[in-house]
This record gives sequence, structure tokens and C-alpha cells, in this order.
Amino acid sequence: MAGVRDIKRRIRAIQNTKKITKAMEMVAAARLHRAEMRARGSKPYSDRLRAIVARLSGLLLPEGIEPEEYPLLAGRRLSGRSVVAVITADRGLCGSYNANVIRLAQRCLEEAGAEAGVVAIGKKGYDFFRHRGVPIMGHFTRLGEEARHALAVEVAETLMGLFMGGEAREVQLVYTEFFSALSLRPTAITLLPLLPPPGEERPAVAPIFVPDARAVFSELLPRLVTDQVYHALIEAKASEHAARMTAMRSATENAAELIEELTLEFNRARQTAITTEIVEVVSGAEALKG
Repeated sequence: MAGVRDIKRRIRAIQNTKKITKAMEMVAAARLHRAEMRARGSKPYSDRLRAIVARLSGLLLPEGIEPEEYPLLAGRRLSGRSVVAVITADRGLCGSYNANVIRLAQRCLEEAGAEAGVVAIGKKGYDFFRHRGVPIMGHFTRLGEEARHALAVEVAETLMGLFMGGEAREVQLVYTEFFSALSLRPTAITLLPLLPPPGEERPAVAPIFVPDARAVFSELLPRLVTDQVYHALIEAKASEHAARMTAMRSATENAAELIEELTLEFNRARQTAITTEIVEVVSGAEALKG
């Protein structure tokens, strides 16, 4: 009967685990839905911002103004190391989400050279690279369950400060691109030097900018960097929730299968115990008769 009790105890423990993983799956699904809504809500602003920057590029850059006049634009040559900004999660239980994006960041670091540094956005990435002796140029943890624009501003200002201060000659942003709950792809983009959208053809009637086109263009370039960081944070957070939902769903299904197997084992063990008791009783009765 000890074996029967042990199996019953294991079944109860796995049932409790199944309840937890199911609850975590439902929470991740709700957070994923909110993250998708935020991604769709931010897209019109991003599209409009890029359209304005593209129009200004068409108006200003062909007129003989060198891109070096704007320190965030391509063509700026600064001393310093390559910097990889990598977005991970603060915690695990999300399958291979963190491992995949860290693996891509490692490849970027190898291509960048021995002196490359990291700006870690998320505790998992920070702990990974810190324990391996990679230079940490900055780190951000306690990201929360939703992408925050205030965090994007803080991260973007840190990266632009490294670039314009000469500590970084280029900045790559590594994050997980979200396509659907089952389609996630680690992605690396060149954040700095900034590559503005292709310039549009000059309109017949030149628009009026206040105070002037150059001032507006200079103001919008940092906003474009911040918008790219914010978009990456939204995509990364949606990917994290999707990965966690999928992982918890798989854990719930595995727990259900294990419960079924243990239930069959429990029934066999109980049947064996009952048969053994019956045999012992019959044998004892026969012995008394003899």
C-alpha cells in the first residue's frame, strides 16, 4: 500500500502544478492581447513620424547640407566601441525566448570585435553577460509586464548619449520581433548611426516649418530613435507573453498526460494490492481448514 500512497501523493502534486501552469497561461494570454493592442495603437504615430522625417530628408539633405551636421545621422564617424543593446525578460518560464535573443546578441558581439559592450534591457540578459565578463555599458531591469514609453525614453537617451559622447561608434538593437503567438523571430537592427527613411520627392509647394525645417528635423531625429526603441520594447514584451503562454500551455498538457499515466499506474497498483490481500485471506482460511 506504500506504493499506492506515493502514487496518489504524486498525482495530487501534479494536479496542483497543472492548476498553476493553467492560470499562468491565461494571465499571459490576457497580457499578450493588451500588448498586441498597444502595438497596433502605436503604429499610426510611428508611420506619421517616419513620413515627416522622410519629407524633411527630401527637403534638406539634397540641398548640400552634409549629414554630419546632424550627429545622429549616418556618416558620423566617432571613436569608441560597438555597443549591442539587447532586450530580454526579467524572468524565465517562457521557453527559449531569452536563450534565442541572447544567442543572437552573442553573434553580434563576436562580429563587432573583442571590445564590444552591452546595454542590457532585462534582468536575464544583464545576468548572462555580467557573469561572462562582457563590458556592461548600461542596464535596465524591473521592466514590468507592459512596455512603457518612459522606459523607452530612458533607454534611447542612454544609447544616444553613448553614441554622441564618443563611447560608441555604432549601436545595434537586438530584440524579438513579434508576428503571431506562434511566430517569434530574434532580430538585430542598426539603431545608431541613424538611417532616416528615404527622402520623398520635393513637393511643388514647399511646406512651412516653424521655427524652420532644420530645427524641426533636428528635433525629430531623437524622437525617431526613441520611437524605434519603444517599438522594439512593445514587440519584445508581446513576444515574451506569447512565449510564456505557449510554454505554460505545453506544461499544462504535459501535466495532464502525466496525471493520466499515474492514474493508470495507481489503478494497477491498487488492483495488485487488493488481489494480494484476497490471496492472503484465502490462503489463511485454507491453512486454518488444514
